[in-house]
Amino acid sequence: MRGNVVDLAVAVVVGTAFTAVVTSLVNNIFTPLIAAIFGKPDFSALTFKINGSVFRYGTFINSLIAFISVATVIYFVVVLPLKTLNDRRARGQVPPEEEPVLTDEARLLIEIRDLLAGRRPDA
Repeated sequence: MRGNVVDLAVAVVVGTAFTAVVTSLVNNIFTPLIAAIFGKPDFSALTFKINGSVFRYGTFINSLIAFISVATVIYFVVVLPLKTLNDRRARGQVPPEEEPVLTDEARLLIEIRDLLAGRRPDA
């Protein structure tokens, strides 16, 4: 149980750090790239009015671009490499881990353990 809690805590910390990296990538690489292509780095000023109500669809466009960018980075950095690795394992391209080579001492200890286990009466 404690191991799972530690694993979860590590996952949260790494996820938070990864989010900061991806957010920086979106803000410093993708947004200027979009500005170079479309001429605007920020769409939040785009609005329209109906009966005095202001609809800020530009902010939604900014959020949508950020989401798509984050999802793309996560897919190509995390999901695709793990899927490729699992596919290779399934096809047998990645050799499974070999059994460790046992020393003579380890073999002797295993034999002693097995002999002692065989002498115990069943409870």
